[in-house]
Amino acid sequence: MELRHLRYFLAVAEELHFGRAAARVGIAQPPLSQQVRQLEAEMGVALLHRTKRRVELTPAGRVFLDDVRAVFAQTARAVDRARRTSRGELGRLEIGFVPSADLDVLPRVLRAWRRRFPRVDVGLHLLLPGAQIDALREGRIHVGFLRLPVEDATLAVEPILREPLVAVLPERHRLARRRRVAVAELQGEAMIVFPRDVAPAYYDVYMKALAADGGASRVLHPGSMQTNLGLVSAGLGVSLMPASIRNLRRAGVVYRPLAPPAPVVEMAIAYRREEQAPVVPGFLRIVRRVVGRRLSHGEE
Repeated sequence: MELRHLRYFLAVAEELHFGRAAARVGIAQPPLSQQVRQLEAEMGVALLHRTKRRVELTPAGRVFLDDVRAVFAQTARAVDRARRTSRGELGRLEIGFVPSADLDVLPRVLRAWRRRFPRVDVGLHLLLPGAQIDALREGRIHVGFLRLPVEDATLAVEPILREPLVAVLPERHRLARRRRVAVAELQGEAMIVFPRDVAPAYYDVYMKALAADGGASRVLHPGSMQTNLGLVSAGLGVSLMPASIRNLRRAGVVYRPLAPPAPVVEMAIAYRREEQAPVVPGFLRIVRRVVGRRLSHGEE
C-alpha cells in the first residue's frame, strides 16, 4: 500500500464518481479504478459498492475514509513542521548571557524574537564569559551574550553594544550630587569590582582607568552584581559599571555619568562558526535589527 493508493481512494470516496475523481487526481478513469481495486484486494475488504449508476461507500469504506483523512491531515502537519523547522520557526534555542546582558539588550532582543518566532522554545543560561565559551564549543548553547574581548578561533563574534561606564555611589557620598564625576575624583576610594577571573573585560577597563588617576585605596571583589550594589548601598565603597546598570534601581545607590572620556566596555554575541541549528540565523537577524536601532547605550 502506498500513499498514492490512499489519495486515489480519498478522491473517489469524496466525489462518489470515478470520472470526477480521475480529473481531481490527474489520471485517466480506468487506471484509477484499477488502483482502487488493487487497494481493496490488498486489504481484503470492499470499500466501495459500484453500480452502473452510482458509487457508494461500504460501512468499511466509511470507517476507512475517516482514517485516511486523518492520515493526510497528519502528513500535511508533518510537512508544515519540517518546513517551519528548516526556516527556524520551530525548535529550541539555547542562549547564554552574562549578568549585565539582562539589564538592557537581552530583554529587547527577546521581545522582538518572541513576536517573530513565537513557536520556538528558548532556554536561558546565566553564564560568565569563560563558561559561555566552553558551552558554545561543546554545543550546550547556540549563542552567547558576553563581554569583549573574546579570543577563540572556533567562534564568530559580533560586537553589538558599546557602553560607557558610570559611577555607582552611595546616595550620601560626597560626589552624589554632582551631575558628572571624573574618574580622578574617585582616587583613594574603596573600589568594588568583579575579580578578573569572573569578568576580565570589566576588570581590565576598571584597573586601567583607576591606574591612570592614582588608583584606589583598596579593591573589594564580591561575586555578583547585586552584591556589588549592596556593598555600595552600605557605604563600603564605590564602583564603575556599564550604563545599563541604571535600569536596575537599588535603594541607597545613585548613578552618575563619568566626565569624558569615559571608559567603555563592549558586549558581543558569539556563536560557533559551523553552527547548523536552523533557529540561529533568524535569531542573529533579530539581534542585528534590534541593536541597529541603538548601537550604544547611555553615551552622553
